[in-house]
Amino acid sequence: MFIERTSVGLDVHARSVVATAIDTTTGELFKERLVPANEIVLDWVARLPGPVAVAYEAGPTGFGLARAMAAAGIRCEVAAPSKLARPAGERVKTDARDALQLAKLLRNDDITSVRVPSITQEAARDLVRSREDVRGDLMRARHRVSKLLLRHGHVYYGGKAWSKQHHAWLHRIRFDELGTRCAYEADLEAIEFAVARRARLDELINQLAADSEFTDVTRRLCCLRGISTLTGFALAVEIGDWQRFNGSSIGAYLGLVPSEHSSGQSRRQGSITKTGNSHARRLLIEAAWHHKPRYTVGPVLRARWEQAPEAARVRAHEGNTRLNQRWAGYIRRHKKHTVANTAIARELAGWCWSLAMLE
Repeated sequence: MFIERTSVGLDVHARSVVATAIDTTTGELFKERLVPANEIVLDWVARLPGPVAVAYEAGPTGFGLARAMAAAGIRCEVAAPSKLARPAGERVKTDARDALQLAKLLRNDDITSVRVPSITQEAARDLVRSREDVRGDLMRARHRVSKLLLRHGHVYYGGKAWSKQHHAWLHRIRFDELGTRCAYEADLEAIEFAVARRARLDELINQLAADSEFTDVTRRLCCLRGISTLTGFALAVEIGDWQRFNGSSIGAYLGLVPSEHSSGQSRRQGSITKTGNSHARRLLIEAAWHHKPRYTVGPVLRARWEQAPEAARVRAHEGNTRLNQRWAGYIRRHKKHTVANTAIARELAGWCWSLAMLE
């Protein structure tokens, strides 16, 4: 609820900050273009009639300004850009208009705020997203190599691709043409470099997962099938504050619920919304496939259970059994497997929430 006297909207860019403030008592409007330095923005805000509330859009400039405002005792809302109400007929967009619109929305309590992560959570999130980037780089490099070889008639039949034997086979291939040879060697080098980077990041993530503020949640999440240490740690740092959700709302937050367009007596549902955190959604989609085979407690899963509390083991066993039964039900009804897996991932998100919230 807006209880302050002055509402401030900031349009933050890398090289400038356009600020607009509305004094709700007198109706006076304050405008200024500032240098994007936290101390300068704080000094300008401090000169406004207090108390003051500030809002700016989440973006590439990060959360440093919000943390500086909070440290100075100023309420600062970081607005979700996709949730901002904008006039449909507006055809003029400027930084000053954006800042004024933010100030008005803040004054009317029409802003949907994003959660500002702690510094340690943001650092851990940077690490897991760096690992995600390396995964994508490795996949693209491997595709380039396989397609180049296919164009030149080289197909591997010796077993599983990208194994040690496959890599040895790749290094035995030689091309006569200089251009093709250089391109092939460059892509092989990119693969080896990406594999080394991935291994180094995996080691760092395992170290943090074993001794950090996310260790307890990670170990509880790893009691579920398909969630390894890397996946559990990534989910823990990407979602952060699990108390914001419940068992059903977390699926909507991750974009795993169907889209809908209903009017009058008609009700139409479409594909999933794909809103929210795409990295966490991909991890859950991949983990959901592991619940399709028959459920047995193997040595790997049992070793993970030994690191978690008894209540987490019992809860995870219940979840693993339930999700496997759900998969069997979808198969009996001849559901399309990709659709069924998405439904399993949505329910898996709820089980993750229940484990994370265990006391």
